[in-house]
Amino acid sequence: MPASPEAPAPATTPAPPPSTPNPFSWRFTTPLFLGSALNPVNSSLIATALLPIARGVGVPIGQTAALVTALYLASAIAQPTAGKAAEVFGPRRVFLAGILLVAVGGITGGFAQGLLTLVVSRVLIGLGTSCAYPTAMLLIRRRARDAGLGNPPGAVLGGLQIAGIATASLGLPIGGALVGWFGWRSVFFANVPVALVALAATLTWVSPDGPLQRPLRWREVAARLDAVGIAGFAAAMIALLLFLFSLPTTHWYLLGISVVLWIALVFWELRAAAPFLDVRMLASNKALTRTYLRFGLAMLCLYVVLYGVTQWVEGVRGLSETQAGLLLLPMTLVSGLIVSPVSRRNLVRGPVIAAAVACVVGAVGTLVLSASAWIGWVVVLTLVFGLVMGFAAAGNQTALYAQAPADQLGTAAGLLRTFGYVGSIASSAITGIVFHTSVTDHGVHLIAWIMIGVSVVLLLVSVLDRTLPKRTAA
Repeated sequence: MPASPEAPAPATTPAPPPSTPNPFSWRFTTPLFLGSALNPVNSSLIATALLPIARGVGVPIGQTAALVTALYLASAIAQPTAGKAAEVFGPRRVFLAGILLVAVGGITGGFAQGLLTLVVSRVLIGLGTSCAYPTAMLLIRRRARDAGLGNPPGAVLGGLQIAGIATASLGLPIGGALVGWFGWRSVFFANVPVALVALAATLTWVSPDGPLQRPLRWREVAARLDAVGIAGFAAAMIALLLFLFSLPTTHWYLLGISVVLWIALVFWELRAAAPFLDVRMLASNKALTRTYLRFGLAMLCLYVVLYGVTQWVEGVRGLSETQAGLLLLPMTLVSGLIVSPVSRRNLVRGPVIAAAVACVVGAVGTLVLSASAWIGWVVVLTLVFGLVMGFAAAGNQTALYAQAPADQLGTAAGLLRTFGYVGSIASSAITGIVFHTSVTDHGVHLIAWIMIGVSVVLLLVSVLDRTLPKRTAA
């Protein structure tokens, strides 16, 4: 009997390739986003607690402004400093150190019995929260490099912007609720559990930095950090910010000291081997310098709304601080909705110009405000400036990521936030001058005209910058 032909072997489906874990999963991004949100939230969280604090520690309400100033000064100086330290010691180490400072600052403020201790607490919180954003940028870049990606997913940078900037207006309603329910000490204590969660998540889900090549001596550390440059930057910035905070009283000597210190800093940094503020890079990389300028101007307009319009609705329309804070919530919601799709597509030029156009529209719209105007118009304005916040944050951060040298990304990212703080402090000075004697319709209209001027400059800087790409490489 002839042998039957051998039956063909059944076809086999090739096994699917093993799935590659997402390098930017929620485990990696959660502590970075959480840490980055602490600085903007704390910048506005204190606003509703100032009067209760004054009563609680027995000081005039005017002296509690030092609590606002302390965090702004600390943050404006610490943001690029933390970035520089992260480039030397490793971003995860600096991020963890910052989170620990936030916890210590929260405990210090929560148990404080006097204004001086509260100021120390706010400085610690400012220093600690300032470590998050520049180190997060470095950790994201390192993660992308290790995963073989040219750039991280746009959604990751977008999430960082939502956490690091768009959450600023959340501080007012959160602070109002905390003070109303638990008292003013809760705005300090609230930092502790958030810091502990961020600390545990970072230790668990963020890869450690590599070992330092060798033990560093103090002199070598000072040279690599450019300690003299950091000290000069801090001194020049403090003199400038104190001058702005003192307005409308003009202490010209502070401005003079600041100018002299800035000139001395430039001369020092031109000779430094590892400059903290790379003046040559800023002079040659004009695209990055324009990004800083655009972001500072956008934040100036944005914070005029946060400070000026908020004071106007309280002083002229009679709203409470909590009600005024709730009016600003649409700004956060709109900015969050804008940041995500813009960042996911790595868009730059369109969002940057859109932010400038929205600034002009919002500034002109502020002229409509009056004691008899429809209160809903304030909500419309906050929606417009939500567009400003979202487009400016996403577009300029994406531009910075592409423009900054890879080995200086931490310092560059910190400087972006510093320019934002200078813009916010300048806006506080403007509202302080305009509303020096009283909050009036005429005052808010004057603020609107100032905003129109700033917005037009922002629009020109954005439209005329031909180096801005439509989008960056994915």
